[in-house]
Amino acid sequence: MAATSKKIQPALKGRVALVTGGSRGIGREIAIALARAGADVAVNFLTREREADETRREIVRLGRRAMVIQADVSLGPEVTRMVEEVQARLGPIDILVNNAGITRPQALERITERDWDAVVDKNLKSIFLVTQAVIKAMRARKWGRIINLSSVAAQTGGIVGPHYAASKAGILGLTHSYANILAQEGITVNAIAPALIETEMLAGNPKAKPGKVPVGRFGTVDEVADVAVMLACNGYITGQTINVNGGWYMS
Repeated sequence: MAATSKKIQPALKGRVALVTGGSRGIGREIAIALARAGADVAVNFLTREREADETRREIVRLGRRAMVIQADVSLGPEVTRMVEEVQARLGPIDILVNNAGITRPQALERITERDWDAVVDKNLKSIFLVTQAVIKAMRARKWGRIINLSSVAAQTGGIVGPHYAASKAGILGLTHSYANILAQEGITVNAIAPALIETEMLAGNPKAKPGKVPVGRFGTVDEVADVAVMLACNGYITGQTINVNGGWYMS
């Protein structure tokens, strides 16, 4: 008797993802990769509305629901509004990718208190705010995936500056804490630490040279996105930092 074929459903079918800073670069590629895996996706942006809408259109072409949502994720009231709107239009958020952030390459002696606050707020405080806004609903459903974008700078100091390195190192501590607290509630929390990925941010840093990377080249955004999808699909990996860095930092 011939076996009947059974259509395999995408791994994330029926899940709703929110990707902060999803208008370009790594965030854009992760948003599209999650859609390919079956998720409906909300694309957050701060100022790049046209690029965010291009990402949305690509997700819709894949047959998924999508929306764009403007918000400064370093500000609590804007985060609350964003999460409420996403939940109203797409449903409860199952997958949170905290990708929004800034780089501000500066010499040590030129970093001011204002520079420090701006980088820490955009890169670290934002993750706390958005995670706090979605976690209650995840805990109620006993399912969630939180993926935080850190950097090799958290492990080596990097080439941007101490304010950036400190913000990215803080992400690892935050990831460990949430992962430990939520481990028995069906919610995983992990970090990805890329290095020298070909993006607009990389192009703006003259210190970025492929020769610094043992594999001898810059990474690609899809190499980071592949890891994000893997973490979104896996329920047993938590509290980990996945290094996508071409061997720059080995652990």
